[in-house]
Amino acid sequence: MLRITVDEGGQGQRLDNFLIRLLKGVPKTHVYRVIRSGEVRVNKGRAAADTRLEIGDVVRVPPVRVAERSQDAPAPAREFPVVFEDDHLIAVNKPAGVAVHGGSGVSFGVIEQLRRSRPQAKFLELVHRLDKETSGLLLIAKKRSALTALQDQLRAHQGDKVIGKSYAALVIGAWPASKKVIDVPLHKFLTGEGERRVRAVEAGHEEAKRSITLVKIARRWRDFTLLDVTIKTGRTHQIRVHLTHEGHPIVGDAKYGDFALNKSLSRGEAHFERMFLHAQRLRFQHPVSGEVIELEAPLPPECEAFLATLPS
Repeated sequence: MLRITVDEGGQGQRLDNFLIRLLKGVPKTHVYRVIRSGEVRVNKGRAAADTRLEIGDVVRVPPVRVAERSQDAPAPAREFPVVFEDDHLIAVNKPAGVAVHGGSGVSFGVIEQLRRSRPQAKFLELVHRLDKETSGLLLIAKKRSALTALQDQLRAHQGDKVIGKSYAALVIGAWPASKKVIDVPLHKFLTGEGERRVRAVEAGHEEAKRSITLVKIARRWRDFTLLDVTIKTGRTHQIRVHLTHEGHPIVGDAKYGDFALNKSLSRGEAHFERMFLHAQRLRFQHPVSGEVIELEAPLPPECEAFLATLPS
C-alpha cells in the first residue's frame, strides 16, 4: 500500500489527474475503477475523482500493476510555436495530431515534451486541454498560483464577453442561419473497449450535464460551412458531439463524423487527413496584472489549403 503526502506540486489537482500522473503506465480506466471502488483514500476517507487535493493531504493508493515501460523512450525535447509568454504562463499553438499529455496509449504529449526542452523550469502544468485531433491555442502555467487562477477563470466565466475560447469548425452541409444556440445535455461513457465517448441525451437524463454551444456562420461553400463556435460549458468533446447531433459533423472527425466522406477527402486531391477544428481565439485576465489578454492563432496552412479547393 502506497501513501503519498501531497506537496505544492499536487496542490489543487483533481484526484484522478494526480493519480494518472503518479501511476504512469496504468490505464486510465483502471485508475477510475479503483477510485470508484473506494480503494483510494484521502485522509482515510473515500474520495471522488474530482476531489481537489490540498497540501498535507495523505493519499492512500492500493497496489496496482504498472505496464512495463522500460522499452519506452523518454519524451523528446520539443518547443511549440509560442503565441504569448511571460513569467507566469505560456500560450502555444498546438498542431493537430499531438496529444496534450501522455496516457491512454500515448507515451507523451505537449507538456512532457515542453518539460524536456526546458529542464530549468520548476513548474509547467496544463491550464486546460485540447483533443489530440484539435489544433490551436493551449495555455500552460509556469507557476502554481497562475494555474489555479486561470483554471478558476475558465470554469467560472466560460463563454462570457471577457473570458472564453472560440473555435473554427468546418462542418458538412449548409448550417441553418437560425441555429445559433445548442443547449443539449451530454453524457460521458466508456465503450466496451474502455474508450471514452460522449453522446447527446434528453434533458433529465440521470448522468447528463447541461452543455451550451454558441454558433455563428463565418463562411459558406456549396457543400460545407465554416463556423465560429464558442463554448459556454467545457464538456469533453462538446463541440464535436453538438455539431454532429445537429446533423452537421465536423470534417475529418474520426469519432463522431461522416466516416465515408472523411475517407474520400483523405484520398482526394486535397489529401485532407485531420479534423477541421481549431482553437483560434482565447481571452482571459492575466492572473497577476488582471489585464485582459486576447490571443489569436490563424488557421493552419493545411486547413487554409483545403478551403481553397472547395467549390463555392
